[in-house]
Amino acid sequence: MLTALSIRDVVLIERLDLHFFSGLTTLTGETGAGKSILLDSLGLALGNRADAGLIRSGAEQAVVAAVFSVGPAHPASALLTEQGLDGGEDIVLRRIVTRDGRSRALVNDQPVGLALLKRLSTLLIEVQGQHEQVGLADPANHLALLDAFGVPESVRALAGAQFKSWKETAIRLKAAEQKIAEAARDEELLRFAVEELIALNPLAGEEEELAAERLRLQSGERRAEAIAAALAELTPKDRRSLGPASHLRAAARALSRLASPDGEHPAAAALGAIERAEEALAEAETLLLRLAHEAEDDPRALEATEERLFSLRAAARKHGVNVILLPEFLKQLREKLAALETATADIAELTRQCAANRAEYVAAAEALSGLRRTAGAKLEKQLARELPPLKLDRARFVVEQTDFAEPNWSARGMDSVRFLIATNPGDAPGALDKIASGGELSRLMLGLKVVLTGGAAVETLIFDEVDSGIGGATAAAVGERLARVAEHVQVLVVTHSPQVAARGVSQLRVVKHLAKDRAVTRVDVLDAVERREEIARMLAGEFVTDAAREAATSLLAQI
Repeated sequence: MLTALSIRDVVLIERLDLHFFSGLTTLTGETGAGKSILLDSLGLALGNRADAGLIRSGAEQAVVAAVFSVGPAHPASALLTEQGLDGGEDIVLRRIVTRDGRSRALVNDQPVGLALLKRLSTLLIEVQGQHEQVGLADPANHLALLDAFGVPESVRALAGAQFKSWKETAIRLKAAEQKIAEAARDEELLRFAVEELIALNPLAGEEEELAAERLRLQSGERRAEAIAAALAELTPKDRRSLGPASHLRAAARALSRLASPDGEHPAAAALGAIERAEEALAEAETLLLRLAHEAEDDPRALEATEERLFSLRAAARKHGVNVILLPEFLKQLREKLAALETATADIAELTRQCAANRAEYVAAAEALSGLRRTAGAKLEKQLARELPPLKLDRARFVVEQTDFAEPNWSARGMDSVRFLIATNPGDAPGALDKIASGGELSRLMLGLKVVLTGGAAVETLIFDEVDSGIGGATAAAVGERLARVAEHVQVLVVTHSPQVAARGVSQLRVVKHLAKDRAVTRVDVLDAVERREEIARMLAGEFVTDAAREAATSLLAQI
């Protein structure tokens, strides 16, 4: 509820701090004293349009702060949490307007956008005035108000749950139908790709193994070429050519002719070296032949390895995947083909389930619509009893219920609800804010609040001159109904009616006076004696008589 209002430099108000309590609070005062300034100031804090004309003469800015006390489960607290703002037991809405027409909005001293400020305001307070009906007059709120009035929460929850189940199944069905349609369009290409990959038979880790084998075979090929070149140098290229061994034997023969008769050989050392060289050459040739035999590979091995590796990489490029993912890709393609074979049965089952869920939702929504019709008739009947005392005896209130076409069905049901009114016999009912005059609409809103208090969405209501143009028994009826509403929510009412003012559990008087040759508005919290004097003034006018005081005492005693 609204607990405090702080105003600085707004029109005639220099500095004002007000505290409010639960129940019915009445605001009274002479015409022009500044009651509308209070509401305009509060409107600033609630997110209404800022106007530099509201700034008090001589001041550079106007500041208004409204403090609301809420519980942790209050929707406004949940909204603050959702927006990442600090919450608590109190929510402070603050608005600062500067002389250049700019304004800033803050919630708990944290800057926010105007849209968020207005969202918070609608959760905290509702203003009903001759020119501003924010809550009940908005058709967007009528369905929820009727449901809160006469439809059990369990019925609404069931319809919502059935709608969710139906739509979730419908989404699954649509996805399955799209999937099979896409697969069917590509079935021929899909089958060709599967057959191609099955023939290729890619294996996990195969690319890495083939690449390593290719490197090994390429290295072996280079080694074999080197051994063959070395053997070619040691072996004659043809029979007519002489290899190194032949040259060594020829050299040995030539040197052997130098042998002397005494058995000594002058080139014996050279001959020994040639013999050792011939033996070493024969050993080298033997070793090279052995290496050549050991290094000999299948001449097609490298070609086959490269052909396999290049085939895998070509397939990967074709399908836009990594080679390592080809086995998994083949598995996915096979699953798509398998899905084509089983999709018909799956879709048939989803279609059956979707139809069953729709039927369950329709049954729940029809039950909900039936309860709404019953609640609507009850609301019309109860409000009809409230209207005559409010000087609306010729008015006819109607709850209009319209069935939606299927595309507009929702978790809230299959119908819409609007509150309509005809203020004169024979007139067709129309929208509340289009048919009724300002005073009629304010009193109608009050009657609706009396009947719908149990479904109130906010904890603070403000009525601005709901008693305009009425008096006597009608004003008394308005006061009595305001008090009834105030048993459930906090109510603030701006009034010129003594019958209404007497109903308040607290009363504030708005006064305009001169201070330093300037008009200033102040607000007085009245005690019992001051309340009697104020209500007597409202009864008698400028000159308060003893009779007026006695009448005021009588009014206050009736409360």
